Amino acid sequence: MPERTLSCNGVDLHVVEQGSGPPVIFSHGFPELAYSWRHQLPALARAGYRAVAPDQRGYGRSSRPENIADYDIEHLSGDLIALLDELGEEKAVFVGHDWGSMVVWQTALLHPERVAGVCGMSVPFTPRPPVPPTEAFRARYGKNFFYILYFQEPGVADAELNARPAETMRRMLAGTRVEPDRPGGMDVADDGRGFVDRFPEMTELPSWLSQDELDFYIGEFTRTGFTGGLNWYRNFDRSWERTPQLAGAKVEVPSFFIGGTADPVIAMTPPSIQEPWLSDSRGSVLVEGVGHWVQQEAPEEVNTAILGFLDSIGYRENA
Repeated sequence: MPERTLSCNGVDLHVVEQGSGPPVIFSHGFPELAYSWRHQLPALARAGYRAVAPDQRGYGRSSRPENIADYDIEHLSGDLIALLDELGEEKAVFVGHDWGSMVVWQTALLHPERVAGVCGMSVPFTPRPPVPPTEAFRARYGKNFFYILYFQEPGVADAELNARPAETMRRMLAGTRVEPDRPGGMDVADDGRGFVDRFPEMTELPSWLSQDELDFYIGEFTRTGFTGGLNWYRNFDRSWERTPQLAGAKVEVPSFFIGGTADPVIAMTPPSIQEPWLSDSRGSVLVEGVGHWVQQEAPEEVNTAILGFLDSIGYRENA
């Protein structure tokens, strides 16, 4: 696929692009890369769309600013809008997964005039809470382990994940799913373990992930470390503080949701929570038996769902 580097919003973004037509911009999550959309870009290109996926700031071959504050939601959503500018496009449909889902939801609130539609995967839209997010997390989880709180202290999770990138990627990609013996997903007992050991050690890779694909992730995160991605989490409160105007805001643009029924995030935050906040919801698709990495685990179902959403808003005809 064609690749290039674009200067966007004060950083360089490594971008993978395929096809021509109305633009669809893909926003990955943690710990992922533009590579996570390898099954979506060619499918959308064949269907007549311009499919674009960046390594987002902090990841892969894009810039990795050292300042933690450079990863707040204003910067992250600003990157996507600046990318749209660099592409010479007025509007796009934005598709996000995991943390990228949160970014595209917020982009639809902060820049609705640039968003033709928004599709979140794995992480439903949630409204702005009345208190800082980490305060809400502490109230909810008490003395139990919660990974987002564990990620807050600079250097702690970084040291754990950076010391074992191969194990981190293998366990996370193969093990982020709800199993019968782990109905709530990740073990939350605060027993002194860090993050990686809470995922099962897999004796073999799942059918959707080849060794070559896993090695690509391992190579990139061995080279870059995980600090850039972790810094996104360290801005939950800062992003909340900087967006008071979003209190009570609804997503007004056409919206869609895709998830897997075995995704622990879905167990923690069910999609039903978002429905009152989506003014033009075009529905949702939950793929049976699929875990967190839905666009990689079930690419055909996801591609069909995305294309159905684009058709529902008449994107190709109206762009």
